[in-house]
Amino acid sequence: MDLGIKGKTALVLGASQGLGEAIAEKLAAEGTNLVIVARRQDVLDTNAKRLTKEHGVEVTPIALDLAEAAVVEEFAERIRTEIRPDMLVANAGGPPPSVSTGVDLEVWQRSAQMLLFSIIKITEAAVEPMRARGWGRILAIGSSGVIQPIPNLAVSNTIRGAVAGFCKTLSAEVASDGITVNMILPGKIDTARVGQLDSARAEREDKTLEQVRSEIAASLPIKRYGKPEEFGAVAAFLLSDPAGYVTGQMTRVDGGMIRSI
Repeated sequence: MDLGIKGKTALVLGASQGLGEAIAEKLAAEGTNLVIVARRQDVLDTNAKRLTKEHGVEVTPIALDLAEAAVVEEFAERIRTEIRPDMLVANAGGPPPSVSTGVDLEVWQRSAQMLLFSIIKITEAAVEPMRARGWGRILAIGSSGVIQPIPNLAVSNTIRGAVAGFCKTLSAEVASDGITVNMILPGKIDTARVGQLDSARAEREDKTLEQVRSEIAASLPIKRYGKPEEFGAVAAFLLSDPAGYVTGQMTRVDGGMIRSI
């Protein structure tokens, strides 16, 4: 299928590793030019060189900490005047594991800035050029915890739920401008972030990492962890031209993990 996004520009947040990197890879393979953003400039530079070499697309790496409000404000202006993306992948790293109570206020504030307020500010900036050209795709990376809260991930469950509300509301406001807004919910995709959570669970439960991963895989209907490239492929479709009638949706990529309808 021709996704109709060759030559367009995608702004991909959190693109140094994991799900963000997997999405950037799929978009580059479709001929999409990229602006990739994360905190580590050295990793971004390496990824940019590789993607350009392998796919012949233009890739601009920009180091940015989404937890720094003033820096994000300046970046938002660059989005409006310089980057002017056709597509936005709103992705941010997850906060540390915790229960609901006793979490330090600084953790709540930093996580809210990174996962919610910075995403809102960047999305707002990206909408302007999309509206001007009458075409745009916004895709927020969420979590299965939006639907079924994940134990010991209270901060993530809370803030990502707020992002879901923002995306659903925005989708109705910009639909007539040719812009879609969707959220994609990963389950157990085999990334470094999931590996860290599995390690933390192994420590809590006094088990080996191998035991925990085997138990988790056995609990999934599909009986395995997802591959980042599988997740990236679904995301690339939601960002494509043929997906123009899909908006305001939360798409699960979780191997059947969430059992509710």
